[in-house]
Amino acid sequence: MADNKISIIRPFGPSIAKVEIPKELVVQLNNFVDETIKDEKKSKTLDHGKQLAGDVKQELRLETDFMDKIGWGKWLASSVGVWINMDRNVKITKFNILNTWIVRQFENEYNQSHTHSGHVTGVGYLKVPKNLGEPIQKEKTNNSNGILELVYGSTGFLSDSVLKINPKVGDFYFFPNYLRHLVYPFRNTNEERRSVSFNATIDENIYNSLDHG
Repeated sequence: MADNKISIIRPFGPSIAKVEIPKELVVQLNNFVDETIKDEKKSKTLDHGKQLAGDVKQELRLETDFMDKIGWGKWLASSVGVWINMDRNVKITKFNILNTWIVRQFENEYNQSHTHSGHVTGVGYLKVPKNLGEPIQKEKTNNSNGILELVYGSTGFLSDSVLKINPKVGDFYFFPNYLRHLVYPFRNTNEERRSVSFNATIDENIYNSLDHG
């Protein structure tokens, strides 16, 4: 589970790390959601929607005991450690999860432009509809339905400010908390787009350092 084959993406200022979630974690996280939504009382207890930006069907907070049981926190910490070491040539000694949650998104729902708390955050995909629908203007070649969009800085000559990511089951993207991002709605399907996110802090001196190593 600790095999963190990370690639670094740097389309603009901050780096973004891409890694594949171990298949057993994807299964366990999906099973947790599928079982939780059968229990109305538990679903309400774990409801995380009021604390988050999106206009989506349901957002469920992951319980600490469950995270410990499946090794979710351990995998996040290990992945973040590899990412920071690759990018800054330093090793983190602290990793504290502030919260981690599942987003259940359905047709016409969206997640508006926002940032996160903590120092590091990220999103990974547990379920993705087979078809996210066609754009309203079908002649358009750029279909943004259901994609994740990361935004930084301003667009200029030889300088893009947007990275568009097509969701794929198992893919996870780590990025700094301040990186603005949003998720577009999708259409023409009853299938669920299910993702998992987290907020965490690391060593303050590493987060605040301007040294590139």
